[in-house]
Amino acid sequence: MTNEPTNPHPTHDDLAPGPDDDAHPDVLRITALPAEEAHAESRDRLERWEAGEEIEPARTRVVNFEDRTQLRRLLTPRREELLEAVMTDPPESIRALADQLGRDVRDVHDDLSLLADYRIVHFREAGRAKQPFVPYETVRIEVEFGPRHSSSSSSSTSDNRADA
Repeated sequence: MTNEPTNPHPTHDDLAPGPDDDAHPDVLRITALPAEEAHAESRDRLERWEAGEEIEPARTRVVNFEDRTQLRRLLTPRREELLEAVMTDPPESIRALADQLGRDVRDVHDDLSLLADYRIVHFREAGRAKQPFVPYETVRIEVEFGPRHSSSSSSSTSDNRADA
């Protein structure tokens, strides 16, 4: 018998791959939704898991901001350009990416580090260089406008299903 505490409830890390895991979901959704709405799918998965249902790994990872302004601060046009460049033509290093975009290396490094803080961009060690990469096939940015509807409302336009 061990003295280690046991927790019958899984954490986020139990249900989602970590930043260093090889298996990443195919899709990253970056959303600006109220927390209740953004976490509805995760709660549903957790409830099904607690009921004993076999849960497949998530095919979508979500980074949510409760405020559109916060999302816009993170995803500036320069960072969107950087993200697209990393996804379409993965660079060998941060310096190579800065050269490709005609930007200062320090600025590109800072932008990549910020995106990495949100697990949007990841890095591989390539000798002495850090090679940025995006492990997702698709990145979707979702922002809702208009009056909020409850998730049970038939007129709701929100789609919280995992992408197939």
